[in-house]
Amino acid sequence: MKSIIIGSGFGGIAAALRLKAKNHDVTLIEKHTDLGGRARVFKKNGFTFDGGPTVITAPYLINELFELFQKDPKNYIKLSPLKTWYQFVFEDKTKFNYSGDEIEMKSQIKKINKDDVIGYEKLVSFTKKIFDKGFTELADVPFDRPFVMVQQLPALLKLKSYKSVYSLVSSYIKNEKLRRMLSMHPLLVGGNPFTTTSIYGLILYLEKKWGIHYSMEGTGNIIKGFEKLMNEVGVKLIKGQEVKKIILDKKKVTGVQLDNETIIKSNNVICNADPPAVYEKMLNGSKNNSFLFKWKKSRMEYSMGLFVYYFGTKKTYNDIEHHTIKFGSKYKEHLDDIFENKKLNNDISYYLHRPSATDKSMAPSGQDCFYVLVPVPNNQSKIDWSTEGEKMKNLVIDKMERDLMPNLRENIVEDFYLTPDYFEKDLNTKYGSGFSIQPKFSQSAYFRFHNKSEIYEGLYFVGAGTHPGAGVPGVLSSAKVLDKIL
Repeated sequence: MKSIIIGSGFGGIAAALRLKAKNHDVTLIEKHTDLGGRARVFKKNGFTFDGGPTVITAPYLINELFELFQKDPKNYIKLSPLKTWYQFVFEDKTKFNYSGDEIEMKSQIKKINKDDVIGYEKLVSFTKKIFDKGFTELADVPFDRPFVMVQQLPALLKLKSYKSVYSLVSSYIKNEKLRRMLSMHPLLVGGNPFTTTSIYGLILYLEKKWGIHYSMEGTGNIIKGFEKLMNEVGVKLIKGQEVKKIILDKKKVTGVQLDNETIIKSNNVICNADPPAVYEKMLNGSKNNSFLFKWKKSRMEYSMGLFVYYFGTKKTYNDIEHHTIKFGSKYKEHLDDIFENKKLNNDISYYLHRPSATDKSMAPSGQDCFYVLVPVPNNQSKIDWSTEGEKMKNLVIDKMERDLMPNLRENIVEDFYLTPDYFEKDLNTKYGSGFSIQPKFSQSAYFRFHNKSEIYEGLYFVGAGTHPGAGVPGVLSSAKVLDKIL
């Protein structure tokens, strides 16, 4: 059985390894000269910058892929648990160290609002129920037939899936600071906490179950470990060539055509590429699409875009934690501007990543390595990033100087940034969205792009745009779904 994988993000690599373990003849094709997709690595003058995911949860999903071939993951990667998972910084400069230490968590909650301690306990207990159903039971179940969804609806309604994450959290927690902190998880997978189905509240419990880890030498080192494994087990890798066309015989996939005109035949094509890009570009907007599928595609709502500013400093900022989340003064209004109004807002919230807090190898000696990620509107906004990029960079530096890092500007020695244009042009995501389609209830499970194409025989999907969704555990689980249907 010949299988081609398009794209080498976590989902594509996991799919390649799972199919290889089933004795498929596997070829993985990556348009860039390096593997990783959103998890690519950028190296600049002694600084190592992870391109994308930096929060590693559910490490067993990574380890499983090595164990499929009786390999010890420790010979390839080193995952290190973090003590403080996130430091939340509020607009009044108060800080909250979020971790797996429940005694410390409740002590900090008590200082903010003692009445919310019991609510927090009840919230954690409820998110465990969501986790048991939504992750343990359903994350690797194929949702390619309507009755599978119908079967699950009573349980999903019992778990209040019609509520948003923010609404669910607010039903247990009264303090606004704590509500923001405990409802922010959808932003990690491209969703608005005010519209994302409460099923994604399971991320809160998922973190508690396995903790948050960091991959020593960066997330890119996991990709490096996987590449070594793929070479050892005989997955063919083609880098620096892009699939321009998926070849069809009527409605059956027969192979792919590369940008150098090479044709590679196969029985199956598995796309780690964003589903809309596949259907619209690689299949040339094929006329085979049914009315129902066209309607489904046209009503999809896409995740926000990302502005990511990477920088290295000539001094170390030792009081900055590994992961910091800084809230602006407005929360809902800012998210409305990003997701609904599609316009920029100066009252930004941001996520700051400092890998050198844990791993000194990421920066030259005595220096510090960072990236700061700001949710922004996707390219449906028509924002001109060629002019807005520099303005956003300067706004972010000003905010960080004021909030966290005095004299930052004069200490920056290396920097660059990525905008939604990078995601649209380099990563082929529709509208430059950071996480493909939003995780709303109407776009979850059966309502997402299916793992097995609704239209074409032999065409499959893994990654952020298909079931179960974005985030490292989500895309790795999508390859487990593929394992069951192929």
